[in-house]
Amino acid sequence: MKYDWRKQEKELYSPRGKAVVVEVPKQKFIMISGKGDPNQDAFSERVGALYALAYSIKMRYKAEHKGAGQDEMEEFAVYPLEGVWDMDDEAGAEAHVLEDKARLIYTVMIRQPDCITEERYREALGEVKKKKPNPLLDEITFRTCEEGLCVQILHTGLFDDEPESFEKMDRFLKENQLERKGHTHREIYLKDMSRTSPEKMKTILRYRVCEKQ
Repeated sequence: MKYDWRKQEKELYSPRGKAVVVEVPKQKFIMISGKGDPNQDAFSERVGALYALAYSIKMRYKAEHKGAGQDEMEEFAVYPLEGVWDMDDEAGAEAHVLEDKARLIYTVMIRQPDCITEERYREALGEVKKKKPNPLLDEITFRTCEEGLCVQILHTGLFDDEPESFEKMDRFLKENQLERKGHTHREIYLKDMSRTSPEKMKTILRYRVCEKQ
């Protein structure tokens, strides 16, 4: 059986163009952090290092579970790239104010299925380092995150137009007696940025919330 997040986790990865509340459980990620304009090489190089490791983890798991029983997971689809975004000081408290991209701080990540342990991650990391040496691999970490209660929306189009979708999310909070927790936000890129024209990008925007006191 192949596990495909597109089919099995629609509540998290198939939102429409309106804001909705979701409960995000604990999730495992491989991740790497950086700073600056995401249009620069430093960002794409970090993404490339992440994907090299993610596919190594996937292929090693598939090889180990070839011929598994029908009810067992033989392989899985690689999860989409995600990014958590912030600004480098309190002056940019609203993380979706993007006028000065050089001040952006980010952590990009790729989720891993529950069956991937830290041991499996380390074995795959060692293999990638031998086959495709890259100093950025040393910056990748394996962590578990739990977002809990969140509001999310599907944004279609240019990244620079995201404030329009954030406005919809903010209105939704007011209408539903919710308030935002912190000023970071998460983006989940449902299409490959390197192969998709900017106006056709589909990005889930998400931030943590709580009930208004």
